[in-house]
Formats: sequence, C-alpha cells, structure tokens
Amino acid sequence: MPPGSVVPLPTPVEMAAWDAAAMQDFGFHPHVLMENAARAALDVLEEQYGPLVGARVHLYAGPGQNGGDALALARMLHMAGADPLLLLARKRARFHKSAAYNLRLAEKLGLPMASLSRAGHALAERPDILVDGLLGTGFRGSLAPDFAAWVAKINAASSKSLVFSLDIPSGLDGATGLPGPDAVRATATATFEAAKVGLFLPHARPFTGRLHVCPIGIPAQVKAAHPASFAGLCPGIMDHAPDASPLMHKGTAGKVLVGGGSPGLCGAPLLCAMGAMRAGAGLVTVACPAGIEPAVKAGRPEIMTAPLPETSPGAGWSADMAEAVRALATTADAVVIGPGLGREDGGEAFLAGLFSPGPLPGPVILDADALFFLARVPDLATRLGSGAVLTPHPGEMARLLGLSVAEVEADRPGAARTLAARTGAVVVLKGPGTVIVDGSHAGSPAILSPHAAPNLAVGGSGDVLAGVVVRLLAAGCSPLLAACLGVYWHGLCGERLSRRFPRRGNTAVDIADALPRVFRHPQP
Repeated sequence: MPPGSVVPLPTPVEMAAWDAAAMQDFGFHPHVLMENAARAALDVLEEQYGPLVGARVHLYAGPGQNGGDALALARMLHMAGADPLLLLARKRARFHKSAAYNLRLAEKLGLPMASLSRAGHALAERPDILVDGLLGTGFRGSLAPDFAAWVAKINAASSKSLVFSLDIPSGLDGATGLPGPDAVRATATATFEAAKVGLFLPHARPFTGRLHVCPIGIPAQVKAAHPASFAGLCPGIMDHAPDASPLMHKGTAGKVLVGGGSPGLCGAPLLCAMGAMRAGAGLVTVACPAGIEPAVKAGRPEIMTAPLPETSPGAGWSADMAEAVRALATTADAVVIGPGLGREDGGEAFLAGLFSPGPLPGPVILDADALFFLARVPDLATRLGSGAVLTPHPGEMARLLGLSVAEVEADRPGAARTLAARTGAVVVLKGPGTVIVDGSHAGSPAILSPHAAPNLAVGGSGDVLAGVVVRLLAAGCSPLLAACLGVYWHGLCGERLSRRFPRRGNTAVDIADALPRVFRHPQP
C-alpha cells in the first residue's frame, strides 16, 4: 500500500513482541518506555481537560504495566500542579518490574494512595478526572468480581468526571474489541505506539471514546522486523485517488463495463453504474438482457446500455451472452459482474461461459449474485485472473465458505483471509469495519476500515461500492488500492450522510451522489 494510506494495528501479542525487541535488540530500558508512555498520556490529558493545576485526579492502578503507567502519570500530574490520589488494586508486594519502580517513586514523593478494597469514601467521590490503569492489553475473558465492581464504579462516575483510559479501557479485549462482559467507557483513551487491533474495530468505540495514538519510541526497524497482522485505513488513503487531469477526456477518464440486471433487480446495475460515474469514470456501459434494458436505463442518459439478445423473450441470462460480454470487455478498462444478475440457472451458465476461455482482458470484480454462483462452482475462481476483486457481504461469505453468518461475524478477518487464500483474489468483506485481504500475497495484513456508518446499511449500497471500486480499477489503481480506496471513500459518504440524515432515511442514490462531494470537501 502507498505510504500514509494505512497504519499498523498490532495484536496485543505483537505489541508485546515490539516492546521485547526494543529492549532486547536496541537496549531500551522498560522504565524509559513507561516514562515515555506516561509523558504522552499527560499531554493527551491536558488536551482533553485543559490546565491541570488544581484538578482532582483519581488514578486506578492495577499491578501490571498498565498500573505502572498510572503510577508514573500520577507523579507527573503532581509535578503539573494537580491533586492526584492513587487507588491500588492489589497489595504493594504484587507490583513488579517498572510498576514497582514507579510505586516506590510515588511513595518517596509522598503521593497519597490507598487500597481500592478499602477506599470506600474515595470511591464515592466524583473527582474531576478518573484515570483507568487497572488492566492492560493482555486482558482476556471475563473480569474478576472485584475488577468488575471497580469498572462499574468508574462508569457510574462518568457523568461528572472525565474518564481517561491508559492504553486500553479496562475489561476490553485488545484483540477482538469486545468487553468481558463490561469495560470502562472512557471519555478518551491514550494508546501507546499503535492502536491495538481491537481498539480500531467499530464495536470498541463506545468504550474507547476519543482514541489518541501516542508514540513511545519503538524503533521503526522493530516494526519492520515484526510486522503487524492487521492494518487500518487512514485519511491519507484519499491522497492516492486518481488525479483529475485538465487534459483528460471521456475516453481516458476510465471506461467501465457493468454486467447484471434481471427482472425485479434492474436497479442494481444502474446503481453500480452511477457509483462509477460519480466516482469519476468517463464512460459506463451496462450489459443486460434486452428485455429489461429500458428499465435498467431508467431515464439516466449518461449511462450507456448494451442490450444482449435473449434466446427467447424474457429468458434472461444464458451462455449465449458470454461471447458478447467478453467482446465488450475488450473495450473496457475494468469490468464488474453480478449486480442484479439474479439466481436463475442461466446466470451460472453465462458466468461459466464468460470465464471458460480464461480471464477477461482487464481487472474484474465479482459482486452480488455472481458470488452466489461462485459458491456453487468454486473452481470458477481459478479462471478469474490475478486482478480479481470479490465483494461479499456476510451472508455471501457464509455461502462461499460453507459457514453460518454467525461464524463469519465471529471472525471476520479470518473469513476474509480464508476466501482470499482459496481464490488468490482481493477480498472485501463488507459491513461495519469492512475487512480487505489481498490473496495474491500470502501473509499480507488484513486491512480494516474505520467506518461504521448506519446510513450505508441500505439496499443498493454495495452496488454503489462496486461501482466506485471498478472505476478506480479502470483508472489504473491496483486491485488492493482500488478496494481500499473505494471502501474508505464509500465510508466517508456514510459519515457525511449521517449528518444530513441523522436518523437514516437516505437511499443508495444519495450515497452515489455524495461521492464527488466528500472527496475534497468532507464537511457538509
């Protein structure tokens, strides 16, 4: 991926490996890394709260490294003129390594501290700031009863106190982003060096609040030697969209072919074509059975159509149409097959014929009903070519892998990786936090979208997305870049529409119409 388009998202285990490598290979002392983390957290806290002089701060400190961060932060808060109170989750003897070192410093400075198990009066207070340093990214499973009670205390105070989590809200699984079964609901979280993958996932947002990524000095060589297995799309991806050259004309702006449409599903190829046009394609043609061509056209003069002769009136797709579509594909820069194709047997025969001589001359996307037939004829994937992109939603992914939708949703990255490995294609598993995996490079990271916009959860949204991606392919983007850029761009439309339609109610046409508006001007 181009520089600036993604950020690494290590798992908690991978983050621990970064820390270990920084210490073992470069000689970083763990005290230094903890000190860096606390100083970065102090900066974030000042940004979130304002001047800290006189602020009453309660710091909940567990015995691990996360509690050590809280202990170091308490010392810095004291030096900044705040009024910190340390609340220890375990006896002092249970603190080890850098956490024990910072506990000794806090004691020598005379910072007030108490045991959480005996701090009834303090727990009833509502300080200006509550710092959550109970549990770190190593947490898994369910909270112990005493920790669950402390998490509940913190959350109960959130209406009157700024809740600030260190590295991760306590009770949240850093790998999955799921609470166990509850977690601190922070106003803000300062996570160190990189967002752990669980923090990036949409369902973690009610717990993280505003997420700040704070570098603590891990060398770039460490990250290169121990690459993260996940990456997150970031705003810089939009810088890699194709330029609008003043010298371009419709023939050089990207020629797109959409193959799809059937009775009752005429809107899908039209929405896909509109997505491609709104994303900047110069020429878009929809190939469809002749009997539905007037409905597909639907009063859109900018969308060209290629009506395909049917074996009999209303017969729909058939193997006889494959040669005509292959001929049309030779004049296109990229092709998408599937929107509204329908699930009649003729569609399967058409797809088999379309790819029986081998791949199409340019990049291709299989979307919607084409994926239904791919599940029925798995060896079709071997004929798609190296530039293929597959765009399933969870139901389509479940059919492709022989799983239930619940199983797919339980491990979305795993499902995307499995399909990518089987097909060698770029796989886009749609939904909140869309997952993108490049099957042409074994071991490549699963790339996650930060967007989770309810306004995208509407019929035809996926057709528009396919149109955006195919336009980017037609403009010369690699399959992976086209998929990532298209997903992020589509997500921006959802964010914009959530402001115009705060209780939803937008249509897929609105998503397509938002595409040119969010690219340069993301605000309404």
